[in-house]
Amino acid sequence: MNENRTEQLICIAAIAGAFGVKGEVKIKSFTEVPKACLTYGPLMDESGKIILTPIRSRSVKKFLAVMCKEVTSREQAESLKSTKLYVERSAFPVPDEDEYYYSDLIGLDVVLEDGTPKGKVKAVHDFGGGDLLEIKTPGEKDWYHPFTKEAVPIVDISGGRVVIEIVEPDEVKPSDEEG
Repeated sequence: MNENRTEQLICIAAIAGAFGVKGEVKIKSFTEVPKACLTYGPLMDESGKIILTPIRSRSVKKFLAVMCKEVTSREQAESLKSTKLYVERSAFPVPDEDEYYYSDLIGLDVVLEDGTPKGKVKAVHDFGGGDLLEIKTPGEKDWYHPFTKEAVPIVDISGGRVVIEIVEPDEVKPSDEEG
């Protein structure tokens, strides 16, 4: 597989299985607006081969039920279960200032404001409380750092780094009433 090619592909969804009996594919979207994953062109596998060309779709709970040119039976749809779906990076608009695609952050060096290295960005997650950078530090357990303007004051994609500020929680002092 061409290494450069995989860097150009962005995973935007995954096939969760079949839906119904007519060959609809059940898709779990990773885009902020779920149906947006169908607007970037044909969906590819990790090698860049087109595997789904959506014809029509509908929302079904947390998923999309999608009719595609390439899938004509429930069995075909079911055989694609767990397949990640990609589109070309060039299909996305340029992000606004202070906005970033998660994929652009992965692999960046993580340093403190004084330049002390702290690791590399391994992934970006949102477990419900806001975005977190998962940071890999050689020889240590991976750790998380909030991805906010205060906690990450500098994102320098062209320079290959993010600058983080580690703020220690204020010392908790017992109140006067606790005697």
